[in-house]
Amino acid sequence: MSESAAGDTRLAGRRVVLGVSGGIAAYKAVEICRRLVDAGVHVAPVLTADALHFVGATTFSALASEPVRMALFDTAEPIPHTRLGQTADLVVVAPATAKLLGKYAAGISDDLLSATLLATRAPVLVCPAMHTEMWEHPAVQENLATLRRRGVHVVEPEEGRLAGGDVGAGRLASPASIVEAIAAILGSRAGRRDLEGVTVLVTSGGTREAIDPVRFIGNRSSGKMGHALAHAAADRGARVVLVTTVERPVPALAEVVKVESAQEMHDAVMARMGPVDVVVMAAAVADFRPVAVAEQKIKKAGGPPRVVLEPTPDILAALGASKRPGQILVGFAAETTDVRGHATEKMLRKNVDLMVANDVSAPDAGFEVETNRALLLDPSGRVEETTLMSKLALADRIYDLVVDARAHLALDERR
Repeated sequence: MSESAAGDTRLAGRRVVLGVSGGIAAYKAVEICRRLVDAGVHVAPVLTADALHFVGATTFSALASEPVRMALFDTAEPIPHTRLGQTADLVVVAPATAKLLGKYAAGISDDLLSATLLATRAPVLVCPAMHTEMWEHPAVQENLATLRRRGVHVVEPEEGRLAGGDVGAGRLASPASIVEAIAAILGSRAGRRDLEGVTVLVTSGGTREAIDPVRFIGNRSSGKMGHALAHAAADRGARVVLVTTVERPVPALAEVVKVESAQEMHDAVMARMGPVDVVVMAAAVADFRPVAVAEQKIKKAGGPPRVVLEPTPDILAALGASKRPGQILVGFAAETTDVRGHATEKMLRKNVDLMVANDVSAPDAGFEVETNRALLLDPSGRVEETTLMSKLALADRIYDLVVDARAHLALDERR
């Protein structure tokens, strides 16, 4: 997204409750509020008492579309949480502290923000921010897992400098990334059901190629991009088949196929591709695997083992060679040098309809992070370079191009 979200039709006219809980990152919520208002969003700010230790209510009242609300019981409006919850198109909490996440997961409503979260049927987006030790605590991760199972959207924190000078995971995602996630969620709920009746097969995660029962050859893929693509397709009405190597939240009603190795992924994809309309090969498939896998754990005492490698099945090439007329094949190219050149060569060689290429050496667009930027290429020579955005927003942009490609194919068939 550009410096301002102004002009984004996914946001204009929507109503967002912006919840701010008590963390040092609360100051970033001021920028989130400004960006949303600039884009035409009606922002209703709700602050917790703890948030006032870090930001002032006057700031949000001045920038937002209506004054800050904090009181659960208000003589002027007896049940403000009900009104806020019922009228919102989206409820966002940024930052979401460990305390807020715990209350929301447990169904505790002892202030206006937590009551609003329980009183809404609108989608909810939480943006956690806290110190690394708190972020990694099992209780926090279990609360997040519970919320995800209930359909809550999460923009995970980034790594970077934290309060007190520490460096690690837990820093609130950038305002730009959060606003992109908001736009993607609202866009998918704005009547855009342009993939209804379409079956989309998505591959996700990195494969593991066994050396022995303990060790494997793998890569750094987290599966975040692939699972974002699965969620975005489902939001737009598609029937989703997800072939994945990772344990991450999946869309409701999706057919999920768990695999581990490149061969297993190849077999699962090729067995299902016949009736599929769109194949999105977002998985990071290992290029090589050991020729022989040791039956027992290789012991250090025996010295360094000699591991002989052989190529794994080239799934993307197999799909490109066997796709039927009308099928759309989307490939991914994770590169570190000459991104455009390598991606173009791969696209043409493997008969891909849309290639998504990115520089995985970039700290904000590689593995494990919540954001991405990419080159989107097609065989006609068209190249689009996206700005830094959330992976969910990039997934939506990819499907915009897929929908366009399907429309052109349908037009060609009628001629």
